[in-house]
Amino acid sequence: MREPPAGLRRLTPEGDVPVQLVRWKDCAPEKYRALYKRVGGPWLWWSRLVKNDEELAEILNDSRVQLYALVDRARVEVGILELDFRVEGECEIVFFGLIPGATGKGLGKWLMRKALQMAWAPGVSRVWLHSCTTDDPRAVPFYMARGFVPFARYVEVYRDPRLCGLYPEDAAPQIALVR
Repeated sequence: MREPPAGLRRLTPEGDVPVQLVRWKDCAPEKYRALYKRVGGPWLWWSRLVKNDEELAEILNDSRVQLYALVDRARVEVGILELDFRVEGECEIVFFGLIPGATGKGLGKWLMRKALQMAWAPGVSRVWLHSCTTDDPRAVPFYMARGFVPFARYVEVYRDPRLCGLYPEDAAPQIALVR
């Protein structure tokens, strides 16, 4: 995105939203990893799991990184949002997602609206994110419907995180296990 979507700043009635966005400051790596795995496990998110506590804490405690948990009325974390402003003039939506069972209820639309409102801070001229072929197949169409435009495609080769012990071998059964 090179400009905010039309109507992004317009106030819209929230009604009875069953969730709240909670900023996690000084988040302990183990707390972060637990939510990261709950949200990303079905899609084999792995990049933060291979970082040691020091490396992860350095990212999470950077003042230019904003980490949020989406919590339901019972105060259970049902989603994650991570915004990275470390590149001047840009905001990367590094991680965005909901736990299984929280999708298909409009919470993703609500969360993305909040994400974009925060991402388009003064001085930001580009908001971007990345997806991959193991993500939910609805992800890219969802992002495009919110105003994102595909701009690049990369091939990334990595060892299956189930074979590295990051996830059990029966995780993400919809994704072929390549030995």
